[in-house]
Amino acid sequence: MGAFDYSAVDGQGRVRKGVLEGDTARHIRQQLRDRGLVPLTVDEIARREKRRKQRFQRGISAAELALITRDLSTLVRAGLPLDEALSAVARQTSKGRLNKLVLGVRSRVMEGHALASALADFPHVFPELYRATVGAGERSGNLDLVLERLADYTEARQGAQQKVLLALLYPALLSLVSIVVVIALLTYVVPQVVQVFEGVGQELPFLTRALIAISDGLAEWGVAIAVAVVTGLMGFAYLLRLQGFRVAVHRMLLSMPLVGRLVRGVNVSRFASTLSILLESSVPLVDALRVSASVVTNLPLRQAIDDAARRVREGDNLHNALGQSRLFPPVTLQLIASGEAGGNLDQLLSRAAQYQQRETETLIAVYLGLLEPLMILFMGGMVLVIVLAILLPVFDLSQLVK
Repeated sequence: MGAFDYSAVDGQGRVRKGVLEGDTARHIRQQLRDRGLVPLTVDEIARREKRRKQRFQRGISAAELALITRDLSTLVRAGLPLDEALSAVARQTSKGRLNKLVLGVRSRVMEGHALASALADFPHVFPELYRATVGAGERSGNLDLVLERLADYTEARQGAQQKVLLALLYPALLSLVSIVVVIALLTYVVPQVVQVFEGVGQELPFLTRALIAISDGLAEWGVAIAVAVVTGLMGFAYLLRLQGFRVAVHRMLLSMPLVGRLVRGVNVSRFASTLSILLESSVPLVDALRVSASVVTNLPLRQAIDDAARRVREGDNLHNALGQSRLFPPVTLQLIASGEAGGNLDQLLSRAAQYQQRETETLIAVYLGLLEPLMILFMGGMVLVIVLAILLPVFDLSQLVK
Protein backbone atom coordinates (compact mmCIF):
# COMPACT_ATOMS: atom_id res chain seq x y z
CA MET A 1 0.00 0.00 0.00
CA GLY A 2 1.34 3.40 -0.99
CA ALA A 3 0.56 7.05 -0.30
CA PHE A 4 -0.78 9.01 -3.27
CA ASP A 5 -1.13 12.73 -3.76
CA TYR A 6 -4.32 13.60 -5.66
CA SER A 7 -6.28 16.50 -7.06
CA ALA A 8 -9.97 16.14 -7.91
CA VAL A 9 -13.06 18.20 -8.69
CA ASP A 10 -16.11 18.05 -6.43
CA GLY A 11 -19.77 18.52 -7.34
CA GLN A 12 -19.51 22.34 -7.06
CA GLY A 13 -16.56 22.48 -9.48
CA ARG A 14 -13.97 23.21 -6.80
CA VAL A 15 -10.57 21.55 -6.97
CA ARG A 16 -9.66 19.53 -3.89
CA LYS A 17 -6.22 18.21 -3.06
CA GLY A 18 -5.07 15.69 -0.48
CA VAL A 19 -3.39 12.40 0.26
CA LEU A 20 -4.91 8.91 0.20
CA GLU A 21 -3.47 5.48 0.77
CA GLY A 22 -4.08 2.61 -1.61
CA ASP A 23 -2.52 -0.22 -3.53
CA THR A 24 -2.45 1.44 -6.95
CA ALA A 25 -3.35 4.73 -8.61
CA ARG A 26 -6.42 3.02 -10.03
CA HIS A 27 -7.51 2.14 -6.50
CA ILE A 28 -7.14 5.80 -5.47
CA ARG A 29 -9.24 6.97 -8.44
CA GLN A 30 -11.95 4.55 -7.45
CA GLN A 31 -11.91 5.87 -3.89
CA LEU A 32 -12.29 9.41 -5.22
CA ARG A 33 -15.23 8.41 -7.42
CA ASP A 34 -16.86 6.71 -4.44
CA ARG A 35 -16.66 10.06 -2.63
CA GLY A 36 -18.32 11.85 -5.53
CA LEU A 37 -15.11 13.43 -6.80
CA VAL A 38 -13.75 13.49 -10.34
CA PRO A 39 -10.02 12.65 -10.23
CA LEU A 40 -7.66 14.94 -12.13
CA THR A 41 -4.21 13.74 -11.09
CA VAL A 42 -3.04 10.84 -8.92
CA ASP A 43 0.68 10.57 -8.21
CA GLU A 44 2.51 8.27 -5.81
CA ILE A 45 4.50 10.40 -3.39
CA ALA A 46 7.65 8.27 -3.30
CA ARG A 47 7.97 8.11 -7.08
CA ARG A 48 7.27 11.82 -7.43
CA GLU A 49 9.98 12.67 -4.91
CA LYS A 50 12.44 10.51 -6.83
CA ARG A 51 11.63 12.38 -10.06
CA ARG A 52 11.96 15.68 -8.23
CA LYS A 53 15.32 14.55 -6.84
CA GLN A 54 16.56 14.00 -10.39
CA ARG A 55 15.54 17.53 -11.43
CA PHE A 56 16.47 19.50 -8.32
CA GLN A 57 17.04 18.86 -4.65
CA ARG A 58 14.62 20.30 -2.16
CA GLY A 59 15.00 19.05 1.36
CA ILE A 60 13.53 20.26 4.63
CA SER A 61 15.02 22.48 7.28
CA ALA A 62 16.98 21.12 10.21
CA ALA A 63 14.27 22.35 12.58
CA GLU A 64 11.58 20.41 10.70
CA LEU A 65 13.72 17.27 10.58
CA ALA A 66 14.46 17.51 14.32
CA LEU A 67 10.77 18.04 15.09
CA ILE A 68 9.46 14.99 13.24
CA THR A 69 12.37 12.90 14.58
CA ARG A 70 11.62 13.83 18.19
CA ASP A 71 7.88 13.24 17.72
CA LEU A 72 8.58 9.83 16.23
CA SER A 73 10.97 8.97 19.06
CA THR A 74 8.36 9.88 21.67
CA LEU A 75 5.65 7.79 20.03
CA VAL A 76 7.90 4.75 19.49
CA ARG A 77 9.04 4.93 23.11
CA ALA A 78 5.39 5.01 24.16
CA GLY A 79 4.94 1.59 22.54
CA LEU A 80 3.04 2.55 19.38
CA PRO A 81 3.63 0.41 16.30
CA LEU A 82 5.86 2.15 13.79
CA ASP A 83 3.14 2.64 11.17
CA GLU A 84 0.77 4.20 13.72
CA ALA A 85 3.56 6.42 15.03
CA LEU A 86 4.31 7.64 11.52
CA SER A 87 0.63 8.28 10.89
CA ALA A 88 0.40 10.34 14.09
CA VAL A 89 3.51 12.33 13.12
CA ALA A 90 1.98 13.04 9.71
CA ARG A 91 -1.17 14.37 11.35
CA GLN A 92 0.92 16.44 13.76
CA THR A 93 2.83 18.30 11.02
CA SER A 94 1.29 21.56 9.89
CA LYS A 95 2.99 21.71 6.48
CA GLY A 96 1.44 19.75 3.66
CA ARG A 97 4.72 18.63 2.13
CA LEU A 98 5.98 17.21 5.43
CA ASN A 99 2.70 15.38 5.83
CA LYS A 100 3.10 13.81 2.40
CA LEU A 101 6.70 12.83 3.04
CA VAL A 102 5.90 11.10 6.32
CA LEU A 103 2.96 9.30 4.75
CA GLY A 104 5.23 8.22 1.91
CA VAL A 105 7.63 6.70 4.43
CA ARG A 106 4.70 5.05 6.24
CA SER A 107 3.46 3.45 3.03
CA ARG A 108 6.87 1.83 2.51
CA VAL A 109 6.91 0.57 6.09
CA MET A 110 3.46 -0.95 5.64
CA GLU A 111 4.73 -2.73 2.54
CA GLY A 112 7.22 -4.55 4.76
CA HIS A 113 10.32 -2.38 4.35
CA ALA A 114 12.49 -1.42 7.29
CA LEU A 115 12.33 2.22 8.34
CA ALA A 116 15.87 2.92 7.10
CA SER A 117 15.00 1.39 3.73
CA ALA A 118 11.82 3.47 3.55
CA LEU A 119 13.79 6.63 4.33
CA ALA A 120 16.14 5.81 1.45
CA ASP A 121 13.33 6.66 -0.97
CA PHE A 122 13.77 10.30 0.13
CA PRO A 123 17.58 10.76 0.18
CA HIS A 124 17.36 14.54 -0.29
CA VAL A 125 15.32 14.77 2.93
CA PHE A 126 16.96 12.09 5.08
CA PRO A 127 20.77 12.13 4.61
CA GLU A 128 22.96 9.05 4.74
CA LEU A 129 23.96 9.77 8.34
CA TYR A 130 20.30 9.77 9.35
CA ARG A 131 19.50 6.55 7.50
CA ALA A 132 22.58 4.68 8.76
CA THR A 133 21.84 5.64 12.36
CA VAL A 134 18.19 4.63 12.08
CA GLY A 135 19.23 1.30 10.53
CA ALA A 136 21.59 0.66 13.43
CA GLY A 137 18.83 1.51 15.90
CA GLU A 138 16.45 -0.95 14.24
CA ARG A 139 19.03 -3.72 14.32
CA SER A 140 19.87 -3.11 17.99
CA GLY A 141 16.25 -2.69 19.10
CA ASN A 142 16.90 0.85 20.44
CA LEU A 143 15.14 2.84 17.74
CA ASP A 144 13.55 5.27 20.19
CA LEU A 145 16.89 6.15 21.81
CA VAL A 146 18.60 6.49 18.44
CA LEU A 147 15.88 8.79 17.15
CA GLU A 148 16.18 10.93 20.27
CA ARG A 149 19.96 11.24 19.77
CA LEU A 150 19.38 12.13 16.12
CA ALA A 151 16.96 14.89 17.14
CA ASP A 152 19.49 16.25 19.66
CA TYR A 153 22.25 16.09 17.06
CA THR A 154 20.17 17.87 14.42
CA GLU A 155 19.11 20.60 16.83
CA ALA A 156 22.70 21.09 18.02
CA ARG A 157 23.96 21.49 14.46
CA GLN A 158 21.17 23.91 13.65
CA GLY A 159 21.96 25.95 16.75
CA ALA A 160 25.65 26.13 15.85
CA GLN A 161 24.86 27.24 12.30
CA GLN A 162 22.47 29.91 13.55
CA LYS A 163 25.13 31.26 15.94
CA VAL A 164 27.62 31.59 13.11
CA LEU A 165 25.11 33.22 10.76
CA LEU A 166 23.96 35.70 13.39
CA ALA A 167 27.57 36.52 14.25
CA LEU A 168 28.37 37.16 10.58
CA LEU A 169 25.27 39.26 9.93
CA TYR A 170 26.48 42.53 11.44
CA PRO A 171 29.97 42.50 9.82
CA ALA A 172 28.42 41.63 6.48
CA LEU A 173 25.94 44.50 6.70
CA LEU A 174 28.70 46.85 7.86
CA SER A 175 30.92 45.84 4.95
CA LEU A 176 28.09 46.28 2.46
CA VAL A 177 27.19 49.72 3.81
CA SER A 178 30.86 50.79 3.77
CA ILE A 179 31.31 49.77 0.14
CA VAL A 180 28.06 51.45 -0.94
CA VAL A 181 28.91 54.70 0.89
CA VAL A 182 32.42 54.92 -0.57
CA ILE A 183 31.20 54.17 -4.10
CA ALA A 184 28.40 56.76 -3.74
CA LEU A 185 30.86 59.41 -2.53
CA LEU A 186 33.29 58.73 -5.35
CA THR A 187 30.67 58.47 -8.05
CA TYR A 188 28.21 61.24 -7.18
CA VAL A 189 29.56 63.56 -4.48
CA VAL A 190 33.15 64.06 -5.66
CA PRO A 191 32.23 65.04 -9.26
CA GLN A 192 29.83 67.68 -7.94
CA VAL A 193 32.49 69.18 -5.68
CA VAL A 194 35.19 69.06 -8.35
CA GLN A 195 33.16 71.35 -10.58
CA VAL A 196 33.80 74.16 -8.09
CA PHE A 197 37.56 73.98 -8.76
CA GLU A 198 37.29 73.89 -12.55
CA GLY A 199 38.55 77.02 -14.19
CA VAL A 200 40.57 78.15 -11.19
CA GLY A 201 43.75 77.70 -13.16
CA GLN A 202 45.79 76.34 -10.25
CA GLU A 203 47.21 72.89 -10.01
CA LEU A 204 45.26 70.77 -7.57
CA PRO A 205 46.96 68.76 -4.80
CA PHE A 206 48.02 65.21 -5.60
CA LEU A 207 45.45 63.69 -3.27
CA THR A 208 42.67 65.62 -4.98
CA ARG A 209 43.90 64.68 -8.46
CA ALA A 210 44.13 61.01 -7.45
CA LEU A 211 40.60 61.10 -6.04
CA ILE A 212 39.30 62.74 -9.23
CA ALA A 213 41.01 60.06 -11.32
CA ILE A 214 39.43 57.27 -9.25
CA SER A 215 36.04 58.97 -9.46
CA ASP A 216 36.30 59.38 -13.25
CA GLY A 217 37.42 55.77 -13.57
CA LEU A 218 34.42 54.51 -11.61
CA ALA A 219 32.03 56.69 -13.61
CA GLU A 220 33.47 55.53 -16.93
CA TRP A 221 34.36 51.93 -16.19
CA GLY A 222 32.05 51.12 -13.28
CA VAL A 223 29.75 48.90 -15.33
CA ALA A 224 32.67 47.10 -16.94
CA ILE A 225 34.31 46.54 -13.55
CA ALA A 226 31.05 45.15 -12.14
CA VAL A 227 30.67 42.82 -15.13
CA ALA A 228 34.29 41.68 -14.77
CA VAL A 229 33.79 40.95 -11.05
CA VAL A 230 30.59 38.98 -11.67
CA THR A 231 32.24 37.09 -14.54
CA GLY A 232 35.23 36.29 -12.35
CA LEU A 233 33.02 34.98 -9.56
CA MET A 234 31.04 32.85 -12.01
CA GLY A 235 34.27 31.49 -13.49
CA PHE A 236 35.60 30.68 -10.04
CA ALA A 237 32.33 28.93 -9.16
CA TYR A 238 32.59 26.90 -12.38
CA LEU A 239 36.19 25.91 -11.64
CA LEU A 240 35.13 24.77 -8.18
CA ARG A 241 33.10 22.05 -9.88
CA LEU A 242 36.39 20.51 -11.07
CA GLN A 243 37.73 18.04 -8.54
CA GLY A 244 41.39 18.98 -8.88
CA PHE A 245 40.81 22.72 -8.59
CA ARG A 246 38.48 22.27 -5.62
CA VAL A 247 41.04 20.10 -3.82
CA ALA A 248 43.73 22.73 -4.42
CA VAL A 249 41.51 25.50 -3.06
CA HIS A 250 40.56 23.47 0.02
CA ARG A 251 44.21 22.60 0.67
CA MET A 252 45.12 26.29 0.36
CA LEU A 253 42.39 27.19 2.88
CA LEU A 254 43.88 24.71 5.36
CA SER A 255 47.33 26.26 4.96
CA MET A 256 46.19 29.85 5.56
CA PRO A 257 47.18 31.16 9.03
CA LEU A 258 43.78 32.26 10.35
CA VAL A 259 41.27 30.70 7.99
CA GLY A 260 42.93 27.28 8.12
CA ARG A 261 42.45 26.92 11.85
CA LEU A 262 38.80 27.87 11.55
CA VAL A 263 38.11 25.52 8.62
CA ARG A 264 39.87 22.66 10.40
CA GLY A 265 37.98 23.26 13.63
CA VAL A 266 34.56 23.33 11.96
CA ASN A 267 35.15 20.15 9.96
CA VAL A 268 36.81 18.18 12.77
CA SER A 269 33.98 19.10 15.14
CA ARG A 270 31.41 17.93 12.60
CA PHE A 271 33.32 14.71 11.97
CA ALA A 272 33.80 13.89 15.66
CA SER A 273 30.18 14.53 16.61
CA THR A 274 28.90 12.46 13.67
CA LEU A 275 31.24 9.57 14.40
CA SER A 276 30.27 9.71 18.08
CA ILE A 277 26.54 9.35 17.45
CA LEU A 278 27.11 6.56 14.92
CA LEU A 279 29.32 4.56 17.30
CA GLU A 280 26.88 5.18 20.15
CA SER A 281 24.17 3.73 17.89
CA SER A 282 26.25 0.55 17.36
CA VAL A 283 27.30 1.28 13.78
CA PRO A 284 30.55 -0.57 12.94
CA LEU A 285 33.61 1.72 13.02
CA VAL A 286 34.56 1.36 9.35
CA ASP A 287 31.00 2.08 8.21
CA ALA A 288 30.76 4.95 10.68
CA LEU A 289 33.97 6.46 9.27
CA ARG A 290 32.62 6.22 5.74
CA VAL A 291 29.38 8.00 6.71
CA SER A 292 31.20 10.58 8.84
CA ALA A 293 33.47 11.47 5.93
CA SER A 294 30.41 12.53 3.92
CA VAL A 295 29.59 15.36 6.35
CA VAL A 296 33.11 16.87 6.03
CA THR A 297 33.16 19.62 3.42
CA ASN A 298 36.95 20.05 3.18
CA LEU A 299 38.20 17.56 0.58
CA PRO A 300 41.74 16.93 1.98
CA LEU A 301 40.22 16.18 5.39
CA ARG A 302 37.60 13.93 3.79
CA GLN A 303 40.32 12.05 1.91
CA ALA A 304 42.27 11.67 5.15
CA ILE A 305 39.21 10.10 6.81
CA ASP A 306 38.72 7.73 3.86
CA ASP A 307 42.38 6.69 4.09
CA ALA A 308 41.98 6.22 7.84
CA ALA A 309 38.96 3.97 7.27
CA ARG A 310 41.07 1.84 4.93
CA ARG A 311 43.86 1.56 7.53
CA VAL A 312 41.37 0.71 10.28
CA ARG A 313 39.95 -2.03 8.08
CA GLU A 314 43.49 -3.39 7.77
CA GLY A 315 43.86 -3.47 11.57
CA ASP A 316 45.35 -0.09 12.49
CA ASN A 317 44.17 2.04 15.42
CA LEU A 318 41.93 4.99 14.64
CA HIS A 319 44.17 7.64 16.19
CA ASN A 320 47.21 6.32 14.32
CA ALA A 321 45.29 6.17 11.06
CA LEU A 322 44.01 9.73 11.42
CA GLY A 323 47.40 11.01 12.58
CA GLN A 324 49.08 9.93 9.34
CA SER A 325 47.59 12.90 7.50
CA ARG A 326 48.84 15.48 10.04
CA LEU A 327 45.61 17.40 9.47
CA PHE A 328 43.81 16.63 12.73
CA PRO A 329 44.44 18.64 15.93
CA PRO A 330 46.65 16.86 18.49
CA VAL A 331 44.03 17.26 21.24
CA THR A 332 41.45 15.42 19.13
CA LEU A 333 43.89 12.61 18.35
CA GLN A 334 44.80 12.27 22.02
CA LEU A 335 41.16 12.04 23.06
CA ILE A 336 40.56 9.39 20.39
CA ALA A 337 43.57 7.41 21.63
CA SER A 338 42.27 7.59 25.21
CA GLY A 339 38.83 6.47 24.05
CA GLU A 340 40.26 3.47 22.20
CA ALA A 341 42.33 2.50 25.21
CA GLY A 342 39.45 2.89 27.66
CA GLY A 343 36.69 1.41 25.50
CA ASN A 344 34.62 4.62 25.56
CA LEU A 345 35.51 6.00 22.14
CA ASP A 346 32.03 7.38 21.48
CA GLN A 347 32.05 9.45 24.69
CA LEU A 348 35.50 10.91 24.10
CA LEU A 349 34.64 11.67 20.48
CA SER A 350 31.66 13.64 21.76
CA ARG A 351 33.98 15.46 24.15
CA ALA A 352 36.40 16.17 21.29
CA ALA A 353 33.54 17.56 19.20
CA GLN A 354 32.46 19.83 22.06
CA TYR A 355 36.05 21.01 22.53
CA GLN A 356 36.45 21.81 18.85
CA GLN A 357 33.04 23.50 18.80
CA ARG A 358 33.95 25.76 21.73
CA GLU A 359 37.32 26.57 20.18
CA THR A 360 35.67 27.39 16.86
CA GLU A 361 33.11 29.65 18.50
CA THR A 362 35.92 31.41 20.38
CA LEU A 363 37.89 31.91 17.17
CA ILE A 364 34.84 33.27 15.37
CA ALA A 365 34.17 35.68 18.24
CA VAL A 366 37.80 36.86 18.19
CA TYR A 367 37.90 37.28 14.42
CA LEU A 368 34.61 39.13 14.34
CA GLY A 369 35.68 41.24 17.30
CA LEU A 370 38.69 42.34 15.24
CA LEU A 371 36.79 42.65 11.97
CA GLU A 372 34.13 45.07 13.20
CA PRO A 373 36.52 47.82 14.40
CA LEU A 374 38.71 47.28 11.33
CA MET A 375 35.71 47.85 9.07
CA ILE A 376 34.78 50.99 11.00
CA LEU A 377 38.38 52.26 10.76
CA PHE A 378 38.44 51.48 7.03
CA MET A 379 35.21 53.34 6.39
CA GLY A 380 36.33 56.29 8.55
CA GLY A 381 39.71 56.37 6.81
CA MET A 382 38.11 56.42 3.35
CA VAL A 383 35.78 59.23 4.34
CA LEU A 384 38.72 61.14 5.86
CA VAL A 385 40.73 60.80 2.64
CA ILE A 386 37.79 62.05 0.58
CA VAL A 387 37.22 65.01 2.91
CA LEU A 388 40.92 65.94 2.85
CA ALA A 389 41.01 65.67 -0.94
CA ILE A 390 38.12 68.14 -1.11
CA LEU A 391 39.38 70.56 1.57
CA LEU A 392 43.02 70.83 0.46
CA PRO A 393 42.17 72.88 -2.67
CA VAL A 394 39.96 75.08 -0.50
CA PHE A 395 42.89 75.80 1.80
CA ASP A 396 45.11 76.61 -1.18
CA LEU A 397 42.50 79.03 -2.57
CA SER A 398 42.18 80.75 0.77
CA GLN A 399 45.97 81.30 0.87
CA LEU A 400 45.90 82.81 -2.63
CA VAL A 401 43.16 85.23 -1.62
CA LYS A 402 45.28 86.43 1.26
